[in-house]
Amino acid sequence: MKFQGIRFGVLAAGLAGTLLAGTAMAQEVTLKLGHLANEDNIWNKAALKFGEEVSALTDGRIAVEVFPNESLGKEMDLINGMQLGTADMTITGESLQNWAPLAALLAVPYAYTSLDEMDSVAGGEIGDQIEAQIIERAQVRPIAYFARGPRNLTSNRPITSPDDLDGLKMRVPNVPLFVSVWEALGAAPTPMAFSEVFTSLQNGTIEAQENPLALIKSASFPEVQDYVNLTEHVRSWIYLTISELTWNNLSPEDQEAVLEAARRTQEYERELFLADEAQLTEDLQAAGMEFVEVDQEAFAAQAKDAVLANVSDEIKPVVEQLFAQ
Repeated sequence: MKFQGIRFGVLAAGLAGTLLAGTAMAQEVTLKLGHLANEDNIWNKAALKFGEEVSALTDGRIAVEVFPNESLGKEMDLINGMQLGTADMTITGESLQNWAPLAALLAVPYAYTSLDEMDSVAGGEIGDQIEAQIIERAQVRPIAYFARGPRNLTSNRPITSPDDLDGLKMRVPNVPLFVSVWEALGAAPTPMAFSEVFTSLQNGTIEAQENPLALIKSASFPEVQDYVNLTEHVRSWIYLTISELTWNNLSPEDQEAVLEAARRTQEYERELFLADEAQLTEDLQAAGMEFVEVDQEAFAAQAKDAVLANVSDEIKPVVEQLFAQ
């Protein structure tokens, strides 16, 4: 796989701030990095790797303190804190569309049909535009991106094409775009809290659900679902970000060190991600789930109109461009 890294050089500079951070002098700095994943998650391992690299590249002058499990705050609280100067870093994705509409492009159904295609967008011109808008409007700076496992449909009968859905009662997150897409595909989607999904599958209230492999395993869905249908309907990425206030108080040398540490972390996380996806497949198969190949082109073609009808006018031209590819 040809890996395309994030283009750091074109990210726009933001307004200078006054948060405690390093200067050209040999001043010790601690960057607080909070995120929602647990200690065993690869995002946490990547965050720790980032801290190691930053320390090594700055001879220990900059330390990174990692706070998993939302122990420094929930995602939106951390973003707000980074804007105000009370937090330094987090791992975040399409939630940034609350400030920067282009961030919605991180998770559009069937916009990216492969990991390589997603990399070409995230690490290319469109990715540059997304990052620049995030910096300008959200006042946080993406410095690396991590792939997320694609969302797949689980069920108790094999699904190979949209025709097989035929009113399938399935849970979806409370996201209007997801609801509209699955209705267009022929299913009967029901928004539902994730905590209710297992019991609802168990008692037959719903017949199916869709999530990445990691959540399919951790939620014990093999106990109530027989098939993983490889719809891969949403591929997405998430950013490692730093507050613009913090960034602008770093010396140019320290900024370069942080970017280099982020580049190394991105490569490290990708290795972990690919190994994790392979292991998850083995684990789910060992738990009795059968993986079903799906006509993804048929799904994408049928979902297209619903996607375009539900994305904002600001990102619609880009989504049209992605579908045209």
